[in-house]
Amino acid sequence: MYCRNCGNEVSEKAVMCVACGTPPNAGNKFCPNCKAETTPGATICMKCGVALKADNPVTGESKDWLTALLLCIFLGGLGIHRFYTGHTGIAIVQLLTLGGCGIWALIDLIMIIVGSFKDAKGNLLVKK
Repeated sequence: MYCRNCGNEVSEKAVMCVACGTPPNAGNKFCPNCKAETTPGATICMKCGVALKADNPVTGESKDWLTALLLCIFLGGLGIHRFYTGHTGIAIVQLLTLGGCGIWALIDLIMIIVGSFKDAKGNLLVKK
């Protein structure tokens, strides 16, 4: 993988580039896959075709998909999965209404399964 800011090679798990000090995906000058120069607004690399902009930029720590799924299956009527993902207000309403008589919990379960459920920070759940 290459730093998007300076083009130097960085580890997949790197938090910052040792050459320029920025997060590896923070820049917009180079392709992280092939190191080709890119235009700042480009969404794909013209050389190798890899997507340059992530659909779900992770801002901080994301919640685990499997944990949310299991909480929704076993405790969905109590809204525990909503507490886990940081949606405290909705979780309290689900707790008091038993998951909207199960309907709300079922909708949440379907959203988690198909991968469209987001945590309170707006991040999609991460499949680890």
